[in-house]
Amino acid sequence: MRAYYYDNVPGDQRLPHDYIPSQPVSAEKLTALGVKFWSIPVDGNEPEIDRIAAAEGYKNRDTINVSKEGLGDLYETKIKGFFEEHMHEDEEIRYILAGSGFFDVRETPTDAWVRLAVEPGDLLVIPEGIYHRFTLDEVNNIKALRLFKDEPKWIPYNRSQDTDVNPHRIGYLKSIGVGA
Repeated sequence: MRAYYYDNVPGDQRLPHDYIPSQPVSAEKLTALGVKFWSIPVDGNEPEIDRIAAAEGYKNRDTINVSKEGLGDLYETKIKGFFEEHMHEDEEIRYILAGSGFFDVRETPTDAWVRLAVEPGDLLVIPEGIYHRFTLDEVNNIKALRLFKDEPKWIPYNRSQDTDVNPHRIGYLKSIGVGA
């Protein structure tokens, strides 16, 4: 996984949007934002994924194929929805099996976007309450294992005045030392 500041230049969201020169984001900064990540080779991944799932309390899993073929008629609507800035009341856990894409997370308190370029072997945990979004890259395909602490669900809450006071958002901010 490669992390860097998003350049905010208008244009195709599927492009890298990397500054020239690049402005990398350190592993320490990601950890300070509550983002967890591992690199686990896809071949023979099951023992390590199972170990992390047990340690983190992830009890359920499924696989998602985000592509025109995988989503059919819902493709355009889903891609648009994924790129809307939102938060969840649960962690978002993804292990990339094939393809590639970008998760963008809001750095707090600067409100800058940090772009996380993911590829096969990347395991990413986006904390509950953090504002983020997702898009495919120009490959237009990603296959990911989704892990869940409880029953599988994915409920986005688009950023608004209501989400700013959501208890999960407030809890996230306190966990990173903002507004505590």
